[in-house]
Amino acid sequence: MNFNDAIKKSVLEGFSYADMSNAKIFTTLIITFLIAVYIFIVYKKVTKSAFYFKNFNISMAIISVVTAGIILAMQSSIVISLGMVGALSIVRFRTAIKDPMDLLFLFWSIGTGIICGAGLYKIAVILAVLVTIGLLILDLFPVRISPYLLIINADSDDREDDILALIQQNAGYYKLKSKNISSGSMDLIYETRSKNEKELVNSLSHLDGVLSVSLLSHDGEVKN
Repeated sequence: MNFNDAIKKSVLEGFSYADMSNAKIFTTLIITFLIAVYIFIVYKKVTKSAFYFKNFNISMAIISVVTAGIILAMQSSIVISLGMVGALSIVRFRTAIKDPMDLLFLFWSIGTGIICGAGLYKIAVILAVLVTIGLLILDLFPVRISPYLLIINADSDDREDDILALIQQNAGYYKLKSKNISSGSMDLIYETRSKNEKELVNSLSHLDGVLSVSLLSHDGEVKN
């Protein structure tokens, strides 16, 4: 037997379906499903999005089971393995991931399917524990309240000094982000942080020459 024959025999034996018993397949899929349910529960508890999409959470959890099934199928035959690689290479997912936390859970779900499909159940369980602990510990680090965006529309740029004086009086933090002057109007955008935003907005709205005042919040967080 030459070297090429030895390689071919080793590859074909590595994809022997005889080693894939029904008990192993059933055990792998059940363990993967249990960890997927755990991921589903953790995501529901941890996510801080304003809108919770249950369908996304269900899909993300079931992806683990599907991935584990694909890994098991790829182990059974070299033909199926190459076919899976070719089929998955042409798949394009165009769903936008809006929250980086969703990307973390999605990668965790896929990784769990791959690990369990390879039969490394202990690694999948340890990974689930460590990811949960990491999420809980890192979430304890405090962040300051996000600043607001204060949008002011005035009839002329002569009012800027009066506006700035009121902001300095009522806001603990402020920073000019945008200034736009046109004929008959001036638009200012400040990033502000105040203990009493209502008083700040009311004071500015009663100022002579101020046409409108808007206070907007955003999802960003400020580091300590």
